[in-house]
Amino acid sequence: MRASLSQSTPLQMAPSKPTGDVRSADLELAERIRSGDGGAFDELYQQHAGRLYNLAYRMAGTAHDAEDLLQDVFLLAYRKLGSFRGDSSLGTWLYRLAMNHCLDVLRSRASRMGQQTDSLDDEGASEPAAAPALGAVSRIDLDRAIGRLPHACRAAFLLHDVEGFGHQEVGAILGISEGTSKSQVHKARLRIRQYLGSRSDQGPI
Repeated sequence: MRASLSQSTPLQMAPSKPTGDVRSADLELAERIRSGDGGAFDELYQQHAGRLYNLAYRMAGTAHDAEDLLQDVFLLAYRKLGSFRGDSSLGTWLYRLAMNHCLDVLRSRASRMGQQTDSLDDEGASEPAAAPALGAVSRIDLDRAIGRLPHACRAAFLLHDVEGFGHQEVGAILGISEGTSKSQVHKARLRIRQYLGSRSDQGPI
């Protein structure tokens, strides 16, 4: 399977600020879960587990870690559902929960290993040198390149270029400004191009 890095095609998803019908449906589902309706929680899981797993996998890098993170996220969602008020869609609320948990876990792991992690709000961070444009690349190489990104760049890139959130939505999910989201995504794209360009220079392995 091959993918082009030149333009991302956002996936269709519930809006960050839901319409009346979406908000009513989300609030109804949340209330059913809070009232102990096990079928309602299964419905929530079926609607969102696949994409949240993909997000966790790209953040953590392994299937085992992604499965653990997914279980943690839905446990957190069950515990925190009382705080859901319908200001955003239920999907966006879950993404915020998932991304924040992934970042917390990755930072904690890096801290234990004595690694320095990047800040989400690092407008002043050094800009990577420009890399040449690339054509089609293998999905495996692209996933490897994403996995090598600093946590902050990776989070913003995945939410914007993979999941299709706008920069304002990314900012709301990650707790950063819209400008910082744009900066992080730009840096992520440059770093990915640099990595893929170096792989291309090495030739087939």
